Amino acid sequence: MSLDVSPALLEQAERGEVDEAAFVDCVRTSLPYAWEMISSLVAQLKVDGGQFADNQTPPPDEQARGQLLRALASDAIRGALQRHFGVRLAFQNCHRVAVFPLDAAVDERLAKFTSIRGQLLNQSPGLRDC
Repeated sequence: MSLDVSPALLEQAERGEVDEAAFVDCVRTSLPYAWEMISSLVAQLKVDGGQFADNQTPPPDEQARGQLLRALASDAIRGALQRHFGVRLAFQNCHRVAVFPLDAAVDERLAKFTSIRGQLLNQSPGLRDC
């Protein structure tokens, strides 16, 4: 799953600095499932408050799963999304995406979510090949 990079954005990259807003827009249009997932979690966090919001529903198909993996496995994409939405992103398995506010008060909860223990407790046979 690659990004659909416009010629203008590619030209920017070839010249040097890239406008981050243009890069974020490229991610939005290239990875719509991942974008919608993260956007909805950010909205849920703002409405509900709390320490984090997460998704526990598997993606509908392999293309959607690939989009989540691409968005969260790429340091550049993940970092741009975190800056754009003003959150910290966490990821477990093939679909469990969580957003945490940029607030030191939730650092302990984020550490639990991203811990080895948290990863092990989030396993299930149904997700073995995701």
